[in-house]
Amino acid sequence: MPSSVAAIPAAPSPAAEAHFAAEFSFETDCWDMHESLAGTPDFVLLDVRSPALFARGHVPGAVNLPHAKIVENKLAAWPSDTLFVTYCAGPHCNGAARGALRLARLGRPVKIMAGGITGWLDEGFELAREPVHV
Repeated sequence: MPSSVAAIPAAPSPAAEAHFAAEFSFETDCWDMHESLAGTPDFVLLDVRSPALFARGHVPGAVNLPHAKIVENKLAAWPSDTLFVTYCAGPHCNGAARGALRLARLGRPVKIMAGGITGWLDEGFELAREPVHV
């Protein structure tokens, strides 16, 4: 009796190659993001969480645009071929996917940063914080 892992055979190599290659057109990871932000980014990183959460800690260089507020007029500052990368709190949050869906519906190129803030911190990277105004 095969294990539950082997009970369903792996996909043929060509199908597996196509599947895994396609994943990279939908997402990037925190390490690649960190490396890319060290240079001149050729994308806009969107933190799609609330302004309060953004202020508590965000990926340095990110722009805060909550996913529910992603509309055409909020994107007017960027050319239509600008690549956007969305992130939220982490794997337990679907805000990045919600933001990516809104961008895709607006005809904008988009990827998700897999792992979000949780992944960023797991990699040992620091967060930027907004000053607290009293």
